[in-house]
Amino acid sequence: MTGIAEPMSTLGTLLRTVAARNPGAPAVVAPGRVALDFAGLVGQVDEVQAALAVAGLGPADRVAVLLPQGPEMAVAMLGVASALPCVPLDPRSRAEEVVPYLAEVGARAVIVPRAGEEHPARGAAQAAGLLVLTVDVPAGAPAGRFLLAGGASGVAPATPADNGGVFAAPAADTVALVLPTSGTTSRPKRVLLSHANLCASAGTIAAGLALGSGDRTLIAMPLSHVHGLMVWLATLSSGGSTACPPSFDPARFAAWLEELRPTWYSAVPTIHHAVVALAGLDPVRAGRVGLRFVRSSSAPLPPRLGTELETLFGAPVIEAYGMTEASHQITSNPLPPGERRPGSVGRPAGAEVSVVDEAGRPLPPGAQGEVAIRGRGVTAGYEGLPAACDADGWLRTGDLGWMDTDGYLHLAGRLKELVNRGGEKIAPREVEEALSAHPAVAEAVVFPAPHPTLGEDVGAAVVLRPGATVTVQDLRAHVRARLADHKVPGRLCFVERIPTGPSGKFQRQRLAELLGLAMRQPHRATEPPVTPTELALAGIWSDVLGVEVGRGDDFFELGGHSLLAMRVLARIRERLGVDLDLRVIFDAPTVEALASALAVGRSAAVPSDDLDSILDALPGLGAERVLRVIGALDDRNQG
Repeated sequence: MTGIAEPMSTLGTLLRTVAARNPGAPAVVAPGRVALDFAGLVGQVDEVQAALAVAGLGPADRVAVLLPQGPEMAVAMLGVASALPCVPLDPRSRAEEVVPYLAEVGARAVIVPRAGEEHPARGAAQAAGLLVLTVDVPAGAPAGRFLLAGGASGVAPATPADNGGVFAAPAADTVALVLPTSGTTSRPKRVLLSHANLCASAGTIAAGLALGSGDRTLIAMPLSHVHGLMVWLATLSSGGSTACPPSFDPARFAAWLEELRPTWYSAVPTIHHAVVALAGLDPVRAGRVGLRFVRSSSAPLPPRLGTELETLFGAPVIEAYGMTEASHQITSNPLPPGERRPGSVGRPAGAEVSVVDEAGRPLPPGAQGEVAIRGRGVTAGYEGLPAACDADGWLRTGDLGWMDTDGYLHLAGRLKELVNRGGEKIAPREVEEALSAHPAVAEAVVFPAPHPTLGEDVGAAVVLRPGATVTVQDLRAHVRARLADHKVPGRLCFVERIPTGPSGKFQRQRLAELLGLAMRQPHRATEPPVTPTELALAGIWSDVLGVEVGRGDDFFELGGHSLLAMRVLARIRERLGVDLDLRVIFDAPTVEALASALAVGRSAAVPSDDLDSILDALPGLGAERVLRVIGALDDRNQG
């Protein structure tokens, strides 16, 4: 049996329809726990609603769920959202984050772990006047089975409504979930997703992945994020089972796969990278797990990482594209034997897709513009803001992309994440793909870095593979062989881990700040020049860049770029009589390296006794520096 062809109208209807087909089938599993079957899941959802009613909550009251990642989080959210608007919260949140947000969304109650498991938000929520309900898991209980109490003396019997639940069935357009956008470029907006939105998206994902009652997914994404949520609901809609381990842990992932035996999992590339690098799997062991496919979404998947995943698991990797406003999925590559097109996020699979110009006019295949979407899974709007969609129902995503002639969508990046390098607009994704193609690079993220003259420069954070070594110069040369010079990163740093937000996405607009690149530190020159050629070059660089330059300083780290490099080359030609190609500075970005490169092409770029040529090149060093240079030359001549 495969996923339902026509989506149900509400979450409660979906759950009860699927459960009626096979009430004894496993619905929720977790490490070391007995499975909860569909009949038990329906019973638990009814108990959650009964507890909400006893606490004095009504159908319009919003209830936040702040529980650790796992089966209780999944089932509690389903129980709340089936009847009342649910506000999922990141369990890593602190009280200082939670309480203002609960006030902002108008939550009346919050569900937290039992009293013995202290949570910093509990006392703050009580002080703010919110009802606090606690989850208690009895010893030996099946996965997702718990007692919910609070706001009253306990759970009292409740009279079922006509739909079999405790509350009257909500309308299809009633809000089921209140979710923030990822907020990587600005303050997060609140997205309102209805029952109809969620059911439509769940049905589309299940159908596209051919999910059935024999499938089991392992939840690797946070359940407080739309990606994790919709993997859960899509699996539920198909009659399959969901494995809910704790928060993703690469050290335990291999054991979870072997114990829980999923047929698929879905995650962001950051998690896939950790699986490949740290999960303790080899192809033989991974092949025994029996994954039918692996899915990737929410961020661009580097092609090489996709190949490594396929090699590891012996299963196809399906790349999809989604966002909170679309109840997750927008496009997807098909399962085999359909064509999975590398570099593409697939064809429309959950929404209509159009690529439009600034005026909203559709563009032809191959033309780059903004991605616009509409469909049953697309939100009606953001809370407290003007309508998100135009009169025809189209929502503009803020993503840049183009459609090929076969209808596959290719993404170039976010409009707000483009690097504006002196007027040149650069999409981070293409630079990331170029960097990731280097064999030493495990992960790379490109972001706008402040620049004193260009406004922004191409910044890059790179994680190397274990045991690999490579220099900044090597990586710049690698990128330059594949992309235009202005796309070569001017600010490149090696890191052990790239900072991400709660949803696992890279926060590009904040990376410069997080990595300490937001403001340039006052420059202090490295070791002074030691040869006549180095002295001459240092003087030219100092003059052009406006800072004192040492022999080991990197031209690009000092604020140099291709236009300034051309000025440097012009002065070298004028003062030293050497005609160089622009690429030489990219290959030799320090005074020492450039002097060595010049020496290879000729016996000496500047004869040691050619004092006039050297002095012509020194004005940028300043009077004190010039005197030191002259003294050094006198000492050299006397020697």
